[in-house]
Amino acid sequence: MARVILFNKPYGMLSQFTDRGTADARATLSDFIDLPGVYPAGRLDRDSEGLLVLTDDGRLQARIADPKFKLPKTYLVHVEGEVDAGALDRLRAGVVLKDGVTRPAEAERIEAPALWPRDPPIRVRANIPDCWLRLTIREGRNRQVRRMTAAVGYPTLRLIRWSIGDWTAAGLAPGEWREA
Repeated sequence: MARVILFNKPYGMLSQFTDRGTADARATLSDFIDLPGVYPAGRLDRDSEGLLVLTDDGRLQARIADPKFKLPKTYLVHVEGEVDAGALDRLRAGVVLKDGVTRPAEAERIEAPALWPRDPPIRVRANIPDCWLRLTIREGRNRQVRRMTAAVGYPTLRLIRWSIGDWTAAGLAPGEWREA
């Protein structure tokens, strides 16, 4: 039976077990998870938060991380500006990025979710409105969600991966993990 760990990756942490190549060591998975034989299935950028799945099963790891399996990944995205229907339609149709057109996404505007505070907090500018989106994609290009929202005119302020397939970050504070 495969071991599956659900981890809520905090902002500023690397989604790997070691930090090589820098003079100043940054927070990594080894600062939070001391379980031999489990590895992350996919990645989250250092400035993104939320669900990271770790497993000891190589085939499951590939199924989660490889875009050919089209496993849905849902993100809560705080963006600068008031997203309009046209931008949502563009996200739903697929967005042209430098590396090609994205697959269609599920996109909807949502009320601000009840989440943990980010440390450090995002920069808030009083004269510029913002809003939240729920965006579900079925691929995983480098910084894809950030590039998609920017391509439709709404830069990402905060990005939280909420779910991968049926697994969610619900009930996990940043830095906490549980077995699925």
